[in-house]
Amino acid sequence: MLTHLTIKNYALIKHLEFAPSANLNVITGETGAGKSIMLGAIGLLLGNRADSKTLWDENEKCVTEGVFEISQYRLNDLFESENLDFQNQTIIRREVNPSGKSRAFINDTPVTLEVMRRIGSRLMDIHSQHETLELGNKLFQLNLIDSFAGNLELKKSYDVCWKKYCDARQAYDQLNAESVALKSEADFISFQLEELVKADLNEGELEKLESELKIQEHAEEIKTQFNAIIEQLGRSDYSVTSALSSIRTQFQTISTYSSTYQNLFQRIESARLEMTDILQEIEQVEENIEFEPLRAEQVRERVSLLYQLQHKHRLQGVLQLITLRDALQIKADKTTNLDELLSQFKQEVIRAENELNTVAKNLSQSRQKTFTPLTKQLTLLLKELGIPNAVLSIDHTLVTAGVRGIDTIEILFSANKGVPPQPLAQVASGGEFSRVMFSIKYIMAEKANLPTLILDEIDSGVSGEIAIQLGNRMKEIAKRHQIISISHLPQIAAKADAHFFVYKDNREARSMTAMKKLTENDRITEIAQMIGGANPSALALENAREMIR
Repeated sequence: MLTHLTIKNYALIKHLEFAPSANLNVITGETGAGKSIMLGAIGLLLGNRADSKTLWDENEKCVTEGVFEISQYRLNDLFESENLDFQNQTIIRREVNPSGKSRAFINDTPVTLEVMRRIGSRLMDIHSQHETLELGNKLFQLNLIDSFAGNLELKKSYDVCWKKYCDARQAYDQLNAESVALKSEADFISFQLEELVKADLNEGELEKLESELKIQEHAEEIKTQFNAIIEQLGRSDYSVTSALSSIRTQFQTISTYSSTYQNLFQRIESARLEMTDILQEIEQVEENIEFEPLRAEQVRERVSLLYQLQHKHRLQGVLQLITLRDALQIKADKTTNLDELLSQFKQEVIRAENELNTVAKNLSQSRQKTFTPLTKQLTLLLKELGIPNAVLSIDHTLVTAGVRGIDTIEILFSANKGVPPQPLAQVASGGEFSRVMFSIKYIMAEKANLPTLILDEIDSGVSGEIAIQLGNRMKEIAKRHQIISISHLPQIAAKADAHFFVYKDNREARSMTAMKKLTENDRITEIAQMIGGANPSALALENAREMIR
């Protein structure tokens, strides 16, 4: 349960501290004083969206922190699954910076908002007026049925099967669509592939062939130039190597006179050896150059083929041709085995669909088992809450498996004798909606091991004896669950174990929301004002005392 709540710098709240009792807490106050603002701040602890525009001071961060006593609620496994240390006194904190960036912490450990939602949803349930409006929504009603039936694990299993089925179906449909194109292109793919395979492509081949072709086409010129170079380097009487040998001999006689001469002699010797080596290599290259008309023609034809293939397929380089060939091979293999592949994919769809239908039937049966006990309990409660002729039933239709199963349900309701039940959204008044919603919360509180239930004006549209019965039910729930109820009804406020008053503090330049816990005398005055207005009469004050007694 919530033992302490701190809200700083949120909307009209500069700083607010709230320490509710373990049982029934009622919050009252004038419209606009900031009761709903508190719910917005508490919603941050459930992972709701944060907005920097809600900051009281735009230069300071907003902090909402809740301290929860959870030793009795068997949440150890939940904390362990989220890699969090379980503590009997757990602190959940949310911070919103002026930039709009939000951070979440559980026991001072940073967590994602998704983790905060999973933990927070097991600690608190906030009923809002928007939720009452959603009661007429079929999806909301289906989720209600699942919650009442305890279908969490079944729904998880169904979600897994649904994804598996969708993936299998998508893969089959994709292959099936692809098969049409593959079959129509089969001959063309085969022709292109055969041409590329026949080309016997090799990476880097074109560059080598281009170089060889240039040498073949200029063989005579190259040979002539090499012979002239060889003549100058080594064959003539005045060749470079002869000159270097003569210079070496002359330097050798004086090299011992100075280290400088010795260094110059060594450099000349190195140059002579390098030039001799170059000469030998040039002679070997020259000997290997021989114009071969047949080879030249073969290389020319090969280069031309590779150029043609690149141009035909609008590609650059042999490597891209090889990539295309491999891709065509994959398509050709797929085309060859297409019928077998389609059969395999189809069987996978059938297996996934059978598994899905099995889980869907189990989920549907679990849902259907709740229809009678749920409507029976709701009807009894509604009769106690002033709708003596209430009739509730659930209209159920089996449909093709979808994202939420094979069930379409709608709650039907009638408040009047002799009037057949109709869709809840069409026939329920505001007060009836509130009572139906409260009855649901009452039942679900018993089903779920939920520490704290927060009710925002769930008593809207009711008054008199009905309000008293509503308060009695809240009091009963509060024996097992902490209740925090925002109310405008004196009958509800009178049932509180702790009564808090929210008001606007206008003492400073800027209005702010404040809260105080009422003493016994303050409670009498507040309830009397709720009955008789700002200046309650002695009768209203006595009526308030009687309500509290």
